[in-house]
Amino acid sequence: MARDAAIFDLDRTLLAGASGPVITQHLRLAGVLPERSIPGEGAIYRIFDIVGENRPTMMITRQAARAAAGWAVDDVRAAGEAAAEVLADRVPHRARTEIARHREEGRLLVLATTTPHDLIEPLARRLGIDAVVATRYAAREGTYTGGIEGEFVWGRGKERAVRSWAAESDVDLARSHAYSDSWYDVPLLGTVGHPHAVNPDPRLLAYAAARRWPIEHFDVPPGIPKLLGVEPQRALLALTRPEMFPYARFRFEGVEHIPRTGPALVVANHRSYFDVVALGLTFGRAGRAVRFLGKRELFDVPVAGPLLRALGGIQVDRGSGSAAPLQAAEAALAAGDLVAILPQGTIPRGPAFFDPELQGRHGAARLAATTGVPVVPVGLWGTERVWPRSSRVPEAWNVLHPPTVSVTVGAALDPLPPEALQDLDGATRSMMAAIVDLLPDEARQRHEPTAEELARTYPPGAGPAGDAPEG
Repeated sequence: MARDAAIFDLDRTLLAGASGPVITQHLRLAGVLPERSIPGEGAIYRIFDIVGENRPTMMITRQAARAAAGWAVDDVRAAGEAAAEVLADRVPHRARTEIARHREEGRLLVLATTTPHDLIEPLARRLGIDAVVATRYAAREGTYTGGIEGEFVWGRGKERAVRSWAAESDVDLARSHAYSDSWYDVPLLGTVGHPHAVNPDPRLLAYAAARRWPIEHFDVPPGIPKLLGVEPQRALLALTRPEMFPYARFRFEGVEHIPRTGPALVVANHRSYFDVVALGLTFGRAGRAVRFLGKRELFDVPVAGPLLRALGGIQVDRGSGSAAPLQAAEAALAAGDLVAILPQGTIPRGPAFFDPELQGRHGAARLAATTGVPVVPVGLWGTERVWPRSSRVPEAWNVLHPPTVSVTVGAALDPLPPEALQDLDGATRSMMAAIVDLLPDEARQRHEPTAEELARTYPPGAGPAGDAPEG
């Protein structure tokens, strides 16, 4: 009985960018290429990373076989083995997850790429891929001759090479999956029953949208779009500046405690819908994209809601009992992302807003104990003066005497061990205490609020005499 397969392109698909710079570096280290780089080589790779492949550069790539004439096959294979060690670490977690899913479902795994077989087969082996359909340089007596055996595996040539492999391997392409970023792989994608446009170049993006093919990105969570290789969140955080909010002054401290790479869970107190803006500015200063867990109502709030969506927000429907939000957060942390969560779950109202002892829900502690990632506490203060709960929008008219918003990032706490799952109350209290330690002295003092102060903690239309349901 014929099997089905999952066929992956390499550059800008399994890898976020081009494999060329790493392979070229190791060809030089192996003594195959001269030490001096070709003028403009770096610029060509950068352009490829942004917009994908084009016909002129691929024609140059085809002629590279001639330049390989006289190279020792063993030296090239050794360079491929060394490059594979680096490239394997650059395969995004979500790409590995997709590979694992197809393996578990019994499909053959195939790497289909223009990159020469001897250079890329070691990477395929490291990734547990079953077969490689790649350009093969002709060789005689251990030396490349300058020719190509079979197809130049690009465009129509890649489609023909995959069809030939499928016929020899008894694979049913109509039941198979294929993944690529390139317009030039439309012939291959159209051959399989389940095409996937991954990080697509502009032409493939338009074509895939018209054909209703899935459009995916392995380096960002599902559903997050990218434009010219840039996630909207990164562009937004790079462009959003404190000066854009003249009705607030900002004071940031300890931003250096946010890890520049790798997974971490950021936990903060919740005082206002403006918290999302303050945290977004903080992550922008740290240069990190973040996945933000927030209750459903936050996604519907003006200003904060669109920002939260652009931040790759993970919506939490309180009371639904669904484990999906925490599972999505776990997946983001496993992929090396930064995840932010407000453990209080909602903005306290009434006297609870002024309680110096913060009450948290178990979700953040559970997530920290399950994943074992560093936990970074953040203390927010003053956001409620910019956008009190009693107002439907920020008090943007207050530009002559804007209140100060302080964001204080603390040093990472010790990762929670799995045993903390047995005492989530204690783990949550410790986490909330770490946040309180970052707040100003007045936050740790008992305060008897005035009627006006109390009124500002309630949503419009609610108050001490008749609370609306919390949201």
